[in-house]
Amino acid sequence: MIIDLKELNEFENIVKYKFNNIDLLEKSLTHSSYSNEDKSYNKVNNERLEFLGDAVLSITVSRFIFDKFPEYPEGDLTKLRSQVVCEDTLSIVAANLNVGNYLLLGKGEEASGGRERKSILADSVEAIIAAIYIDGGYRKAEEFVLNNLTKYIQLAVKGKIVTDYKSYLQEYYQSQSQNCKIRYVVTKEEGPDHEKMFHVNVLVNKAIVGSGSGKSKKLAEQDAAKNALNSEGQLNE
Repeated sequence: MIIDLKELNEFENIVKYKFNNIDLLEKSLTHSSYSNEDKSYNKVNNERLEFLGDAVLSITVSRFIFDKFPEYPEGDLTKLRSQVVCEDTLSIVAANLNVGNYLLLGKGEEASGGRERKSILADSVEAIIAAIYIDGGYRKAEEFVLNNLTKYIQLAVKGKIVTDYKSYLQEYYQSQSQNCKIRYVVTKEEGPDHEKMFHVNVLVNKAIVGSGSGKSKKLAEQDAAKNALNSEGQLNE
C-alpha cells in the first residue's frame, strides 16, 4: 500500500463509504503519471475505473432525472444530463471532497499543478464511483452519486448551474463598466499543509464585494466570486 492507511480511512469518512477492499480506493486515487513514473509500483492506475465509473454515473443521473422530470422530452433530458455529467461539475464535486489532497501523482504532474487540474479531478471522481460500485454494488454507488450531484441537477433545472463563478463575475461587472478592475486577495491561511484553508476577498476597484474560503486558493477565489454574485442577486440557489 502506497497511500497511508490512515489517509485512506480519512477519505472513507469524507466520501461516507467504508470499503471492504481498501485497495480499490487506493487504485481509484492513483493517476497514470504515478504508475508510469514509479516502475516499482505494481498496481494499475485509475484509468479503467474511470471508464466504468463514467457508465455508472451516466445511468444513475439518467434514471434520476427520467423519474424526477416525467414531463421532460428526450432532448431536454439529454441537455440536463450533459450539464451535470461534465468535467466542470465533477471537478467541483472533487474539490468539495478534497480529492486532490489524496491523489497519487507523478512528480512532473505534481509540479505542474495536477492536484487542481479539472480533468484529473473529474476523472478521479468517476474512478471513485467505480470503486464503490465494485466494492459495494450499484445502490452504494448510486447513493454516492446522488448525495454529491443532486444539488447540481437542481441548479441546472433552474438554469443556474455555474461552474466558473470568477468568469461569471468578470462578465457581470464588465457589463456594468469596462473600467472596473477585479482582483483577489488572500487574507488568511490556516491549518496544516495537507488540510490548508485559504480565505480570500474579491475587490472591484478598491471595494470588497465578496469573501470566500476554500481548500486551495482557486477554490477560495471561486467561493468569493460566488458570494459576490449572490450579494448582487445574480444567483438564486
